[in-house]
Amino acid sequence: MEAFLHGMILAFGLILPLGVQNVFVFSQGATQQRLILALPAAITAALCDTLLILLAVFGLSVIVLQFEWLRLVLMGVRIVFLLYMGYSIWHSDTTTSQKSETLPVKKQVLFALSVSLLNPHAILDTIGVIGTSALKYNGTEQVLFTAACVFISWLWFFGLTLAGASFKKLDGSGKLMNFFNKCSAIFIWATAIYLLTGLR
Repeated sequence: MEAFLHGMILAFGLILPLGVQNVFVFSQGATQQRLILALPAAITAALCDTLLILLAVFGLSVIVLQFEWLRLVLMGVRIVFLLYMGYSIWHSDTTTSQKSETLPVKKQVLFALSVSLLNPHAILDTIGVIGTSALKYNGTEQVLFTAACVFISWLWFFGLTLAGASFKKLDGSGKLMNFFNKCSAIFIWATAIYLLTGLR
């Protein structure tokens, strides 16, 4: 259960900040005439995240678990990275919003693929944070950790779409997104402290 909870908190902290991927998924919910028409963007983004999570967790763990010193180094780098990320997110300021035009299914899928798989920050987050965090667990616990990360990813993107469909417009002042970023920074800092206490 600790692994599942850890995965949920970590994934939520990483996925929460404002980014191109989140703005796109949210804006599709806000601009499409019906909720179902915005689902291709959410599903594509969630599938891309799932792929990155699976590759990071099971690919990295097979290599790194063979070298204890490498695991410790990666854990240390990850903690520093999380502290810096939390600082950057906390001090970020989103004062404008971007609206996307209504897109057909094909363009939604292509754009979601590009902002998900060609996003260096998403790849670094997945491999550098989620992938190395999974090194703490083995067997069933690692599966639970991975499942929690995937679950939060799918829940988040569908939630963004639903939120966009409900409000029907993006937050023009940027205050809501700033609040999301503050929450994300707190989650990330808490995760870094948790990892630091378990580093041995």
